[in-house]
Amino acid sequence: MLYRFDAFELDVDQIELRLSGTVVPVERQVFALLRLLVENRDRVVSKDEVVEKVWRGRVISDAAISSRVKSARRILGDDGRGQRFIRTLHSQGFRFVADVRIDAPERIVHATPQAVVEDTAGSADADRPSIAILPFRLAALSPLHPATGEAIAHDLITALSRLRWLFVIARGSSFRFRQDDVDAVRVGRSLHVRYALSGFIEAFANRVTITVELAETRTGGVLWGDRFASAIYDIHDLRARIAASIIAALEIRVPLHEAARAALAVPNSLDAWSAYHLGLRHLYRFNPDDNAAAAALFARAVTLEPSFARANAGLSATHFQSAFLRYSGDPDREARAARRHAERGVELDPLDPFANVTLGRAFWLSGEVDRSLPWLERSTELSPSYVHGFYARAWADTVAERDRDGCENVDAAIALSPLDPFLYAMVATRALACLIAGDAEQAAAWADKAARSPGAHVMISLIAAIAHTLNGDPQRAAIWLADVIGRRGDVTQAHFFASFPFRDGAVRRRIAKALADNGFS
Repeated sequence: MLYRFDAFELDVDQIELRLSGTVVPVERQVFALLRLLVENRDRVVSKDEVVEKVWRGRVISDAAISSRVKSARRILGDDGRGQRFIRTLHSQGFRFVADVRIDAPERIVHATPQAVVEDTAGSADADRPSIAILPFRLAALSPLHPATGEAIAHDLITALSRLRWLFVIARGSSFRFRQDDVDAVRVGRSLHVRYALSGFIEAFANRVTITVELAETRTGGVLWGDRFASAIYDIHDLRARIAASIIAALEIRVPLHEAARAALAVPNSLDAWSAYHLGLRHLYRFNPDDNAAAAALFARAVTLEPSFARANAGLSATHFQSAFLRYSGDPDREARAARRHAERGVELDPLDPFANVTLGRAFWLSGEVDRSLPWLERSTELSPSYVHGFYARAWADTVAERDRDGCENVDAAIALSPLDPFLYAMVATRALACLIAGDAEQAAAWADKAARSPGAHVMISLIAAIAHTLNGDPQRAAIWLADVIGRRGDVTQAHFFASFPFRDGAVRRRIAKALADNGFS
C-alpha cells in the first residue's frame, strides 16, 4: 500500500520512503513510527501504543521516543515548532496531521510474499457487486456520541455482509478512509470495489437526519442518494431503511429470504450501542491497555443491556486476546471467561457471526482446534463477507494442517480487507501454511513480511525465526530470535504450542526441533 503526502510516498510493501521519487534512507524504527502515525492519522496515538508497536513492548525511555520523532520530523523537513506533519499533543501522544492520499498497486500478484494482497478479489467478486462502506461523518457540535458515525457504518457492514450476492469490504480497511473529502475513485482503486457508500449525520433536539450517497468508483459518479430522518431513538430503524435502499439502488433481484438475512439485532439502549462500538475501536489495536479499555466498554454495554449479544461476544474477544497474547498472569482464567461470554453471545443470538467466531476461537485456548471449525464455518455461512470468520477459519485450518483450506481462506480474508490492521496475522498464517506444505523458502519470505509489520506480536517474530531455521538460514533466524528475546525473554516451546496447538506429528516435531536448536526448551 502507498501513502502519499506532500511530495512524499510511504510505500509499506517495499518498506521505502520516497521524496519526489527518490528513496530517502530511514532507520527501521523511524519507518515503523511513520507508518503507525500515517495509518492512524484519524486519531491521537499514545506513547504507550508507540512503544507497543514500534519497540514491541520493550522498556524504553521517553528520550528514545522523542529521538525517533525528531528523526522522523527531520527527514520530512519538519520541526517541533512548525509540526506540519507530526503534531505532539502533550500528555496525550502524537498525530499525523498532513493530508494523506492512499493508492493501491495497479496489479496485485498472486501467491508471492512481495505483495501481501492476493489477487483473490478478482475471482471472489467477479460475479458479485462489491462495496466499501465508509465511516459516516458527524456534524460539528452534534449531541450524538462521537462514535455514532462509525457505529452506523459498522452496522451496515455487518448487515450487508450477510447477503451472499454482495462482496462487502471489512471495517478494518474501509475505515482507513475517514477524511471529509474522500474520493470514490481512490477508494475503488485501493480496495478493488465497484461502489462506495458515504454518509453525513445531523442531529438537532431529538431528531436525527442521515444523508447517504452511493458512488460508482470507476468514474466517481453518484448513482443514488437519499435523506432519512427520524427521532434519535429510532436511529436503528434508519439503519434498516438505509440497508434496504442500498439493495434497491444496486438494482439486483434478491430473493426475499436473502434480503431477510440482512436483519440485525440491535440494543434498545443507545448508550450500550455507543459503548460497544467505542470498544471495537480499542479491541483491534492489539495491545494490553487498549484491550483493557475495550473490556471495560463491552462490560458497560452488557450492564446497560444484558441481552446485547455482540457486547457479550466483544467481552469474549478481549479475554481471548488476553489469554492468547499472555497479557495476564492467569491465561486459564482468561480462557474460561472467553468461553463463557462467547456461549452467552451465541445463546442470545445464534445467527450473529461475531458471536459464533468468538465461540469457535475459545476452543483454541484449550487446544481443541477441531471443535472450533463448525462454529467458524457457521460464521462465514451466516455472513459470506465476514473477514474475521475467514481469517479464523484459515488459522484453524492451518493449525489442523489443512494447508490448502488455510491458504484459500486467508486469501479470502485478505481480499475482504486488504488494508486491515490485523493483516500481519493473516500473512503469518500464510507462512505457517507454507511450512506445513514443506515450502520453507516461501514460509520464510511470508514470515519476514508479517514480522516487519507494525503491531506484530512476539509470536509472529518467533514464527519468522522458525521459518528461517527450517530454511537453513541461521543468520536471518538470529535476527528474529534477538527480537523475541528482547521483547519476551521468558518465551518457551510450551508458550508457542499453547498459542499454536499443532497436533503431535511430523509438523510439530519439525517446529519443536527448530525451537530447540535455538535454545527454546
